[in-house]
Amino acid sequence: MTRSKVEYVLFDMDGLMIDSEKIYTDVTNEILGKYGKEMTWDIKAGCMGKPEREAALHLLSFFPDIPLKLEDYLIQRNILQDLAWPTVPLLPGVRKLVLHIRKHNIPIAVATGSRRRNYEMKTGHLEDVFGCFEGKVICGDDPRPGMRGKPDPDIFLIAAKEMLGRDIGPVQGEDEEGVSLTEEQKLERRRGLVLEDGLPGMQAGKRAGMSVVWVPDANLLNVDYLGHEKADQILKSLEEFVPEDWGLPAYDS
Repeated sequence: MTRSKVEYVLFDMDGLMIDSEKIYTDVTNEILGKYGKEMTWDIKAGCMGKPEREAALHLLSFFPDIPLKLEDYLIQRNILQDLAWPTVPLLPGVRKLVLHIRKHNIPIAVATGSRRRNYEMKTGHLEDVFGCFEGKVICGDDPRPGMRGKPDPDIFLIAAKEMLGRDIGPVQGEDEEGVSLTEEQKLERRRGLVLEDGLPGMQAGKRAGMSVVWVPDANLLNVDYLGHEKADQILKSLEEFVPEDWGLPAYDS
């Protein structure tokens, strides 16, 4: 299959680069378990990629009968998660891919819904990989007025425009009717490749006008969702990623 030749790559973080989704699930279910409840995959799919408070509100909306306020949930969750973040491991294929792309000077950035403090806790022990991004990182709570969370495309467009200097046109409202982009701006968006594991993130990348390689948990493939977006490629792991499929330099033999 002929795929778009890409010139820059945008990485999600949680569940794509680091094995943080297990921690999210275990911590959430430890809290919910006190009330005899459990987060299902349908619920989790709607949380993935969202900013912290938005994801928590989505989760708690499924359990209106438990006496757990948003702030109390976040306090409990943050305490348990903070203990685990400094030990979170990289997922298979991540180190090889990031170091390879960096070696060949392909522009890269991270676009994550994670809070900045959490990003730093999750990546501080993985500097050999995350140092390759040279600070080109957008987090969900960074001060960008009006930035909407995934599945809206804002975070990927901001990463391309502000971090990598790509002329991709307006950042907000581009998925709404009546927004005008030049043909070159549309082409510049198509030159971007988004790597995602979350369903909202896959949708956000497509709404940004970019190509998307989706590396979902197998459970996500059975989740119904609103929207017409389809990933350009679905992989089981970044170990399966073939750079030359996207016009990127091949791995050294």
